[in-house]
Formats: sequence, C-alpha cells, structure tokens
Amino acid sequence: MTLQYQLKEGHYHLYDLSTPASRVTGEHRLRLKSETVAIAFEASTGALREHGSPTRIHCWANNARRRLRASGALDQANDIVVVSGPLPVEEINKCLEIHGYCRDMFGRLHELPHGKRIPSASTAEQHTTH
Repeated sequence: MTLQYQLKEGHYHLYDLSTPASRVTGEHRLRLKSETVAIAFEASTGALREHGSPTRIHCWANNARRRLRASGALDQANDIVVVSGPLPVEEINKCLEIHGYCRDMFGRLHELPHGKRIPSASTAEQHTTH
C-alpha cells in the first residue's frame, strides 16, 4: 500500500495510491480527511509507527505506552513520540516514505513553517509518479 497526504481546501486528505484512480474523479481511494494530522514514531530510530487523525493517534500512543509499561518495557514506552498539528504536507509524506525521517523532522520542528503548506508543482509531480 502506497499512502500519500495531499492538502485540499484546508484539509489533509490521505490517499491510497495503490488503488486504481476513479474514472469519474481521477482520484485514488480516500482513506482519511482531517484538519490536522498526528504522527507517532520511535524517538530512538525515527521509525514511523502510526499516523492519522490526532484523536486516534494519541489514543493509540497512550494505549501502546500503557501496555509496554505493564510488561516492564519502560524504555520502549518512553520512546514513543507523537507530533500533531498543521504540519507541512511535504514533511508528512517524507515520514511515510523514508525510514527514520520522523526523527529528523522532529529535530527540525522549530525550523519548519507553522501551518499547512501546499507542495510546489515539482514536489507534487514527484509524489504522484511513485
């Protein structure tokens, strides 16, 4: 499954690019529409664990941490980080595509523009051809 976020009308749309595009709309299967996005990852490796609506991701992270602590895996529980808000769509998609990128993005959050950004035409073309 190849997933990609796009920004449309002020909302994040998550598309499954492995599905055939609709003959009517030309769009792939829509999996999520949300005003903001949350990303859960491992701080030590930068590995993406979950992404999607902030409510669901924060709930997932709290439950995962609780289970890990109950099993005595305190370091693993403390390693789960959640970042949420209006993040640049290019950064979110890089987190999905590049293993470990979440840690890099997290280290640069203070440098990233706040709010949503529409990717440039060349960036959009790169993402839709994969």
